[in-house]
Amino acid sequence: MVIGGAGFIGCNIVRRLLDEGKDVVVVDNLSRRGAESNLEWLRSFGDYAFVRADVRDQDAMTRLFADGGWDVETVVHLAGQVAVTTSIVNPREDFEINALGTLNILESIRLSGQRPLIIYASTNKVYGGMENIVIEETDTRYRYRDYPMGIAETMSLDFHSPYGCSKGTGDQYVRDYARVYGIPSVVFRQSCIYGRRQFGVEDQGWVAWFVIAAVTGGDIHIYGNGKQVRDVLCVDDLVDAYMLAADNRDKVAGKIYNVGGGPQNTMSVWTEFGPMLEDMLGRKIPITYGDWRPGDQPIYVSDIRKVADELGWTPRTTVKDGMKMLVDWVVDNQDLFE
Repeated sequence: MVIGGAGFIGCNIVRRLLDEGKDVVVVDNLSRRGAESNLEWLRSFGDYAFVRADVRDQDAMTRLFADGGWDVETVVHLAGQVAVTTSIVNPREDFEINALGTLNILESIRLSGQRPLIIYASTNKVYGGMENIVIEETDTRYRYRDYPMGIAETMSLDFHSPYGCSKGTGDQYVRDYARVYGIPSVVFRQSCIYGRRQFGVEDQGWVAWFVIAAVTGGDIHIYGNGKQVRDVLCVDDLVDAYMLAADNRDKVAGKIYNVGGGPQNTMSVWTEFGPMLEDMLGRKIPITYGDWRPGDQPIYVSDIRKVADELGWTPRTTVKDGMKMLVDWVVDNQDLFE
């Protein structure tokens, strides 16, 4: 069962499951742009069950597990409010979707008596601004002085922004339901994920948003100086991690992993990504600049050694190859963004 299965990451996971001949239940409220298009795209890969439901609806979540008639082996929980800026504008809705919605899912599973593996999509924002870490500035980027391998799972939690609070709440509830109720679960604290079928917007999915805007003639506005650094991960590699977790439920149960591109797959938001994108499109891209946004980290890079050691997973797609795939997809599918 993939909750949020019509979204960007969800539809890529569903496609892989269908390719492997799995029986899949897709749950989504279809509120995100591109969700219905993603569902239609999935039909070409096989049949799946679809339930239109909202994680905020406890009765709907209860029916999924109590009355749905499915013996669920794995639940991939991807449904969520995904933008820091949106959470600041409407923190109550952000809480209801991310925190309460996650509790609704967990309680529905607990009360049903089923014990599927739950894979929860968390975020690096649970680490907050990490103001105590020394950051150095170069001509094109920020870098950690003392963390060459990135930030590990042992970093203190600091839920900065309503989004960080709501996702961090879900993160900890999922972990604790494994400890208290014996419901196997694993938390993936994800970095910037990009790839095909991503309908990025300015508030979220910045890699895809920049590509879409550059290809279709939209406005690109950089908050801050563009030197902010992120480790980026192609969605195909992320799906590999989800499949490995599903196949190793006893090994991952109760664990938390940072899952991102790691130090080998980083780029600055514009001072490095901009020239790469301009080179791929063969033209200059106009941009404007503005103030930094609340909760925006100057740099975040995941230390992915734990997931590499325990599951044998590492990213396979280079930044350049992954960006080329995304650019080609947007160029070939401009009608989806009209």
